[in-house]
Amino acid sequence: MIKRTGSKKLNNKKHIYGPVPSRRLGYSLGIDLVPFKTCTFNCIYCQLGKTTCQTAKRKKYISAEEIIKELKQYLDQKIDVDFITFSGSGEPLLNKEIGRLIKKIKEMTKIPLAVITNSSLLYNADVRRSLLNADVVLPTLTTVKSNTFKRIHRPLSLINVKKIIDGLIKFRKIYKGKIWLEIMLIKGFNDSKEEIVGLKNVMNKIKPDRIQLNTVVRPPSETFARPVTLKELNKIRKFLGSKCEVVAEFKREAKILKKDEKKEAILHYLRRRPGTQKDIGMSLGIDQNELVKYLTELLKLKMIKKKKYGGVIFYETV
Repeated sequence: MIKRTGSKKLNNKKHIYGPVPSRRLGYSLGIDLVPFKTCTFNCIYCQLGKTTCQTAKRKKYISAEEIIKELKQYLDQKIDVDFITFSGSGEPLLNKEIGRLIKKIKEMTKIPLAVITNSSLLYNADVRRSLLNADVVLPTLTTVKSNTFKRIHRPLSLINVKKIIDGLIKFRKIYKGKIWLEIMLIKGFNDSKEEIVGLKNVMNKIKPDRIQLNTVVRPPSETFARPVTLKELNKIRKFLGSKCEVVAEFKREAKILKKDEKKEAILHYLRRRPGTQKDIGMSLGIDQNELVKYLTELLKLKMIKKKKYGGVIFYETV
């Protein structure tokens, strides 16, 4: 089995990034289908900051041909990944070519394909049909209450939680793949008994294959978005039943990266998401002692900066 992230040339691609460690999908090769922070929501917990282009307009933001060309170069390197994942820095379902892309990628490789979505566009029948060939769909649902939904996601006016729940139920009826439903919990917003009971009642209608509890683990868009504790997560997990799991810390043998690629790879990783020293090292296969030298150099060059969140130091690009 080949364990590497590929060449420096590949690290400079525009729409494909990784592989990066995902707590939900193992080593994931990510694909951005929309420009940075193009989204239907402006979530208080987003690790990428505030939405700069909030829209519900579906169009060809990035062409299928451009993405397929980039992906082919990655696949030719025989990179070892667990999933090819549509997620990245915005809402992937905004790209109206997603259905065609899924079909083309399934023809190119046997690597499973996952789609991470905030669920906001699943009320649209065309969107639901576009996902039918994906192996796994990972939608998010945080609440069944309209006021809580607005406080957490700050959505466009045409999107409401009732439409999202209805879309998820309808999607389950036609989709034969796996649905791993994420419940993102924020302290003081949607972690009350009433909120969790409401979510459990809806789970019985959506019928996901897995329910994955998540919380705010990276620096959020708003500082008042705080995590719930592991103890609280485990209590909720037990209440929601056997399909429910707390998203575990990622653990797996690291990829091997060539020496001359490491500094650029660190920057590439941090352009996509903030990361701890441990996150970066595990993702890129860089020894922790060696990694400190690169991080120190990048800090001196003012190409990255530190941010403390929850008592943990994260690194991000300037």
